[in-house]
Formats: sequence, structure tokens, C-alpha cells
Amino acid sequence: MQKDAICTQEVVQNDTATTKSMPWTRQDTTWMLSLFGTAVGAGILFLPINAGMGGFWPLMMMVAIIGPMTYLAHRGLSRFVCSSSKPGSDITHVVEEHFGVGAGKAITLLYFFAIYPIVLIYGVGITNTVDSFIVNQLGMASPPRFILSGVLILGMMSVMVAGEKMMLKVTQLLVYPLVAILAFMSIYLIPDWKADALQVVPSTVDFLGTVWLTIPVLIFAFNHSPAISQFSVSLKREHGVNAARKADVILRNTTFMLVGFVMMFVISCVLALSPAQLAEAKSMNLPILSYLANVHESGFVSYFGPFIAFVAIISSFFGHYMGATEGMKGLITKQLRSSGKEVSDSKLNKFILGFMFFTIWGVAIINPSILGMIEALGGPIIAAILYLMPMYAIHKVPALAAYRGRFSNIFVVVAGLLAMTAILFGLMS
Repeated sequence: MQKDAICTQEVVQNDTATTKSMPWTRQDTTWMLSLFGTAVGAGILFLPINAGMGGFWPLMMMVAIIGPMTYLAHRGLSRFVCSSSKPGSDITHVVEEHFGVGAGKAITLLYFFAIYPIVLIYGVGITNTVDSFIVNQLGMASPPRFILSGVLILGMMSVMVAGEKMMLKVTQLLVYPLVAILAFMSIYLIPDWKADALQVVPSTVDFLGTVWLTIPVLIFAFNHSPAISQFSVSLKREHGVNAARKADVILRNTTFMLVGFVMMFVISCVLALSPAQLAEAKSMNLPILSYLANVHESGFVSYFGPFIAFVAIISSFFGHYMGATEGMKGLITKQLRSSGKEVSDSKLNKFILGFMFFTIWGVAIINPSILGMIEALGGPIIAAILYLMPMYAIHKVPALAAYRGRFSNIFVVVAGLLAMTAILFGLMS
């Protein structure tokens, strides 16, 4: 432990030398795009609905705070994974190394349930997006939901079964057109902007209340924590004790990219639609772009809106599926080993594959409210794992001692607590 703390201290004190010895590489760009792709999914496509219903000026406050929140929280989680003294340790191993077997199991369980509901959400999102496109843009009858959802989920999972390299390649291919069309769509909607939203200035109480209650959806929309574990493991394999510093740079650039492209898109959507239209989109359980495609007269929006939604959900599904399977595998492995049973990777992988497919498929057929699932299932645990757990580790774990006593730690804890209280308030009201 002391050796780890010394190594971490050396990383923090050696910023200039480390940065010079690790120039930006093509692999860094690949990881940045993969992390971006993980975040840009159902959360982004539903963010304009929840954020926009509260008005334009609270949205500006959200733009100001989400960048620091996203970067500092993901940086903390990456540093936590990089703090392991054992090569190749993912988050499920690191929590056991630092907190013991019992706590390790508990946190691994929370980690799984922070990500798994999001994977379920993507099954619902991809089915609704394609179904809406078939009915509204192609003018065809809605296909049987159990067949449509099954084919779509099977297609997304087949890329993951092909391996991590294939997933990274496909994600990279998807993200480039996604970024380009997202930016173009933001600009294309400018002529439809309505000035009415700018003239509505809420009271201080309503303003702060709106921001507070929207924080859980903001966290979900910018969350790329499911990919952070494998991202950090990869960097540690390549850069050793300098992995945390390298991760800081990649995560910073990912955050700039996310906030720039995503919030520009959110603002454009909010100004182009009325609060009544946003409420209608929420009641229809549709991504914002699918709704825009149905109400906008432009052929570009009608066809490219659903395409963006489709690509965004697929690219984000990959990162979340990777995190969910990692958590589930760690959970089952720990339980079997503590019971003195042998672990067969082949059988375990097949079981997880079957479990994932049938549960995602089942939820996609049921079609629950996506925003309801975000708020009730994903939000509280994401806030705990991403915002609170790494800060607790910094306070307790000797290997992370060099990061103690910083204002950024307090900021991340406050943001996490605000998210959790907002979720509890929403569930009780």
C-alpha cells in the first residue's frame, strides 16, 4: 500500500515530465471517441425533454455545471481503478483489493445494478426508435414488437460477442457521422428557434429547484462510467504508474467534446420546441429526435433524426453492455470462489450472454417509461458509484492519499448528494 501511495505521489508531482513523455496518440483518439459514444445514448436523446421542460435559463445553469461534474467524477473513478497494485485488475477486483471481500461484493453488486438498468433502457429505446421510423417515415404498419425488438437486440449483441476490438472499431465508425450530423442538426434547427423561452425568467426558488431535480438526468446523460474500468486497465497496461495522468488528459478532452456537441444540440432542440411539445414527447416515450421527425416538415429531420437516435443508442449500448457483463461476471466469480467452486469462463460467458439477451428482450417488449427507469433505477446507484465511492476511496485508501484535501473532491461529493436527494424527492412526490 505504501509503495502504491509513493507511486501515485510521483505521478501527481511529475505532471510536466509525464505529459511530455506521453504525446497524444491515435489510440487516445479511439478511446476518446469510445467514451463519447458510451455517453451519447438514450440519456442524451431524452435530456432535452426533461431539461427543456424547466425553461431556458435553468438550462444555462446546467451547461455551466455539467462539465466540471462529468470530468471530475469520471477522473476520480479512473484514478480509483488505476490505484490497484495488481496488473490487469478491473473495478470488480480493485474494490475487493481496497475494501475487502465483503465490501468488494457489495460494491460490485451496486456497480452491476448501476449499469444493467441502462442496458435495459437501450433495448426499449432502440425498439421505439425503429418502430416510430417504420410507421411515421416509411408509412408501413408497425411490426410485431417481440420480433422487432429481438432482431435489434440480437444485432447489437452480436458486435459485442465478436470481441472488444470489433466493438471499438464499430464505435469509432459510428461516432464520426454521429458527431457531424448532431452538429449539423443543431445548426439546422436555428431558424425554428422561438424567443418566447428567453423571456420567461423563473423565480430563484423555481430556478434552483429545476436545476436540482434535473441533475440525475444530467448525470445519466453524460455518464460514461461503464467504459472507465476497461479504459483504465488498458492505460495501466500501456503506461504503468503514469496511467492516471494519461487518463486525466483523455477524460478532459472527452468532456469538452461531450459538453460542446451535446449541450449545443440540447439548447437547439429546446428553443425549437414548445414546453407542450416536450411534454407530449415525454408522454409518447420517444427520443427527442424521433419526436422532431414526426412533427417537423423537413425531410432532412424526418429521416436523419431517427438515424441519429439509432446510431447514438447503438454506440452507447456497447460501452454499457461491456460494463454490465464485467460487473455480473465479477459478481458470480466472487460468489463461486467464496463457495469453493471452480469457475468455468466458457459456461459463465454463455450464461451471461443468455441472461442479457432474454432480459433486455423482455423489457423491450413490455416497454416501460424510459425516463421513469432512468430516474428510479439508474440515477441513485450511478451517483453512488461514480460520485461518492471514488471520493470515499481517496479519503481511505493509502494508494490515493496524494489526491486528498482538494476542493474538487468536495464539489464531486456535493454533486452526488444533490443527485441522490433529487431522486428521492422525485420518487416521494
